[in-house]
Amino acid sequence: MDEAIRKQLEKIAVNVRMGVLTGTFHAKSGHPGGSLSIADLVTYLYFHQMHVDAQNPDDENRDRLVLSKGHCAPALYAALAEKGYFDKKELESLRHIGAMLQGHPSIHTPGIDMSSGSLGQGISAACGMALAGKLNQKDYHVYAILGDGEIEEGQVWEAAMFAAHYQLDHLIAIVDHNGLQIDGKITEVCSPEPIDEKFKAFGWHVILLNDAHDFDQIEKAFQEASTITGKPIVIIQKSIKGKGVSFMENQVSWHGAAPNAEQYEQAMSELKTALAELEA
Repeated sequence: MDEAIRKQLEKIAVNVRMGVLTGTFHAKSGHPGGSLSIADLVTYLYFHQMHVDAQNPDDENRDRLVLSKGHCAPALYAALAEKGYFDKKELESLRHIGAMLQGHPSIHTPGIDMSSGSLGQGISAACGMALAGKLNQKDYHVYAILGDGEIEEGQVWEAAMFAAHYQLDHLIAIVDHNGLQIDGKITEVCSPEPIDEKFKAFGWHVILLNDAHDFDQIEKAFQEASTITGKPIVIIQKSIKGKGVSFMENQVSWHGAAPNAEQYEQAMSELKTALAELEA
């Protein structure tokens, strides 16, 4: 990846992380850990990969994104705000009664392609979108982001079987493999491992992304995905829950807890420092 492009994406990703913290702090609830682990992914998708236009959010030829792990909406909202779908000020009313941005994505929000939140269902909706595109001879791609804890849901594997059967090669699923879910380590709660072999057994092309916070590696994974025909693609990205905030990283306690004022200030200070270093 061109160095200038990579640096710009890194800056945007820091701003997305700030948006995650802003939203969850003002809401006094939410899910910062898993939101921070996909901040680089949603940055790459909306600012480098996907064909989308904030001024024409309903373009029938746009690429679609379904956040199957809908509780990580703060990251998606922050990316959409950065992209210009709505004012960043909206992030401060996250989860407030009557506000645009609720705890899980709603299709009524600009830029949201599918309501989600009940784990396992988003990938099924993404399959439907991809099949519709194929039947209508459209070239758009459908991206679905799943959690590694989420894939313990049986419906995920019904969708996986469906996608392979219909050869949905315009469907790209990304499993955010940070190793932690609400009750602890995924390997201790109900291990879905080996994730790659399971998807292969269901007929998917599997791409392993060893560092979900390295834009060069992210681009390499998506470049490989673009060469695959005849089968759905899954990118299994190894990420760090809470990435970017020192005291949140790899801490399951930040799965569904909002920072208090002191923690918010510390986290924002760390991110501002990171941004300043990128801009130096």
